[in-house]
Amino acid sequence: MSNKLIKIITIVIFVHIALWTLLNLPEDPGPDWQGLPKGVSFSPYRENQNPLLSVFPSHEEIRDSLRFLKGRVGSVRTYSSLDGMEIVPGVAATLAMPVTAGAWVDHRLERNEREISTLIDNARRYKGTIKRVIVGNEAILREDLTPEALIRYIERVRREVSVPVSTAEPWHVWIKHPELAEHVDFISIHVLPYWERISAQYGVSWVLDRYEQIQKAFPKMPIYIAEVGWPSGGERQGSAKANPENAEIFLRRFLNMADRLDLDYCVMEAFDQPWKRKIEGIVGGYWGLFDLENRPKYSLEGPVPGSGNWIWLCTLALMGLMPAVLYLRYYSHHTESARLFFSLLIQATASVMVWIFFMPITSHFHFAETLSWALLLPFQIGLLSVVLINGFELSEMVWPQGLKRRFVPLTPETETDLPRVSIHVPICKEPPEMVKETLSSLAALDYPDFEILVIDNNNPHPELWRPVEAHCSLLGSRFRFFHLETHPGFKAGALNFALSCTDPDARIVAVVDSDYVVRSDWLKSLVPYFRNPRIGVVQAPQDHREWEGNVFKTACNREYQGFFEIGMVHRNERNAIIQHGTMTLIRKSDLESLDGWAEWCICEDAELGLRVLQKGREAIYVKESFGKGLTPDSFAAYKRQRSRWAYGAVQIMKRHWKALLPWNRETKLTLGQRYHFVAGWLPWLADGISHIITWAWILWALGMLIAPATIGPPISALVLPVFGVFVFKLIHFFWLYRARVECSLLERLGAAVAGVALTHTIAKAVLRGIFTNNQPFLRTPKCERCHAWLHALIMAREEAVMMALLWLTAANLNIFYGEKDPEAILWVTAVLVQSLPYAASVVHSLMSVIPSEVWRNLLHFAARVRFFGATFGLRSYRRKRVSPPRF
Repeated sequence: MSNKLIKIITIVIFVHIALWTLLNLPEDPGPDWQGLPKGVSFSPYRENQNPLLSVFPSHEEIRDSLRFLKGRVGSVRTYSSLDGMEIVPGVAATLAMPVTAGAWVDHRLERNEREISTLIDNARRYKGTIKRVIVGNEAILREDLTPEALIRYIERVRREVSVPVSTAEPWHVWIKHPELAEHVDFISIHVLPYWERISAQYGVSWVLDRYEQIQKAFPKMPIYIAEVGWPSGGERQGSAKANPENAEIFLRRFLNMADRLDLDYCVMEAFDQPWKRKIEGIVGGYWGLFDLENRPKYSLEGPVPGSGNWIWLCTLALMGLMPAVLYLRYYSHHTESARLFFSLLIQATASVMVWIFFMPITSHFHFAETLSWALLLPFQIGLLSVVLINGFELSEMVWPQGLKRRFVPLTPETETDLPRVSIHVPICKEPPEMVKETLSSLAALDYPDFEILVIDNNNPHPELWRPVEAHCSLLGSRFRFFHLETHPGFKAGALNFALSCTDPDARIVAVVDSDYVVRSDWLKSLVPYFRNPRIGVVQAPQDHREWEGNVFKTACNREYQGFFEIGMVHRNERNAIIQHGTMTLIRKSDLESLDGWAEWCICEDAELGLRVLQKGREAIYVKESFGKGLTPDSFAAYKRQRSRWAYGAVQIMKRHWKALLPWNRETKLTLGQRYHFVAGWLPWLADGISHIITWAWILWALGMLIAPATIGPPISALVLPVFGVFVFKLIHFFWLYRARVECSLLERLGAAVAGVALTHTIAKAVLRGIFTNNQPFLRTPKCERCHAWLHALIMAREEAVMMALLWLTAANLNIFYGEKDPEAILWVTAVLVQSLPYAASVVHSLMSVIPSEVWRNLLHFAARVRFFGATFGLRSYRRKRVSPPRF
């Protein structure tokens, strides 16, 4: 193992351990607390005891539990005066332990009478021990009793005892039934933030807010917090996570706050009660300060011991070193910076994957959360795969010194050995003047031996094709024009017809789109590559013209450039370029042996290129522009073109997926070629899945608003990878564009908007491609007139609706959850992030109709505002001349 490899691995391990340690530092729990809780709820049931099954603790077990609590708590609160609990006041009296005595009342009227009678007897007998009594526990919340019936019980007890009397209900029940306060001596509230889906971080402040709310509603009444606490284990409730760390932090903060404000309270509860799992779920058994063996669960002093899960997860995640080492050994020609970057990314991805995979175990998921995790797991894996794919592209394209396969235009030694080329120009309902310009540029080619076949198909408009036919006649004998009134197979059908009419002496077939103005040295610079018998395809990039000065077309052009300056160069490194249907040269013999262009596929060019590679041929990409076409004139045309590409890509994958399997030996595709074809189309598949996820988010959010008691915010940890991937994709885009595409920052922003704006279009095309096979070929119209504002919104109407739905969802979630559950802000932000592609579509569509002069004025105004803001100290900009951006 080389010293450089050891150095990189050492850095990766150090960064890995440092980040895991940093992200798992224990949370500051606040000051130590060394006092005794003023009170605790007392239910002395042991393992296998259950009041629901009438299995009660013995009197001796109750005495043992009370003796254990002596000196550990200030007082106890009971819920019942029967089934053994009637002895509690007497035992507590011998221990000098104050008691808040309770009577359980519900729909069982006969039992209620016995509860009330026993409570009254004990209150009279143990006046020095029973400090207050509570008649009923959440009886109104459970709808066991009406407020009127409960009031009758309360008034009866008040007449019979000399201590303060109340009933215990959650805080909101007192707000809903203020009449209760007229019949009690103090307000007894339950404030359990866990059940309200409040995170432990905000739990204490939420408790104080509810206390103050009750205080304002009943300013003359004493307030007793009859239940407050946090479970140490069990299911998650929204943002509320039940674990020992959260429980200790909440208790320590609450106890300090209660002491500081001199609150009267009772912690829920003394001992863990397993029987409650039947009615509250797993969490019901984990509310105690002590476990079933009477061991204290919290120290309430010193640092809170963090979960040790992260240590073994951190260790397990080091499995990322295995693929990192393989990468470092196989790609030793990459620069050291590139190798370090991608090794760190591999390790980071392994860490996230381990964290996600073990989340149900480390976070104590209940069934619904586990189901959500399982459904989202493939999506999370897909996102991380996209990160690795983009990261590998970064490692090679930001540091291109490691690239091996580069091609430049050639200069032929002599012209005598240059083969005859047949140039095919398919057209369909195109503007005649545009086509004539293309044909004139082809007529000026500096090449000794070529022919040009112009095929006009499926065009019933003579006024469009007859001028082209006439122009071909003027250009000379090299040009042959064919008009096919009806012909199957769309563009592929036209190209196959041209192949059938090609001069038998031609050795190379070239394809040019009808809007391309071609450089005169195109053929002479590229055809010489075919002297190598292994070469099957030579491809030059698509390029565009007449976009300067137009904001919409500038953004489109820069977005196109990203693929040809970055993606194609990267794919060329492993002989895996995408053949596109213009500025391409292909060996005629290969085209004939492969039975021509695929008429079943609307991306016949890319499909043919894959078949050429399967044959074992090489494809060359020369990154120099030899021709320039027109950018789409409208957002609708821009979308149609990308929809065709995405749908065609799915068609190709469905037809050739077996050939792309790594273990398939029936094809001559290399692993690198298979990787690029799968990796290149995976982000489009991710867009399709993301579209489904978006609708799932909207429906989930709707459920949160309709049934908040059942459906809460999703697990925050499952939302975080979405943010991480979003941020990484932004970094990937702008870093690569800055390194590889010569354009200004504003143009990069425009390219980003243009690319993201196609997300919805790609997603729909991918999903249609998966379930259908017969979408027609949609040509990309050129030279369209500028559309009105309304038409711009119509072109992006689906995206506008999705954007509005997501914004409405985010607004409603913020209104209903933002104040109640601060962690819901993460969910709101996720919805807004999910809306960005749809917003980009609307913006890009508007860019296609708003005159560029308006955009320039807006940017000029923004620049002036920025300048004056800096001048008057409104923002901290450096004092310098501010110029409006140029397009």
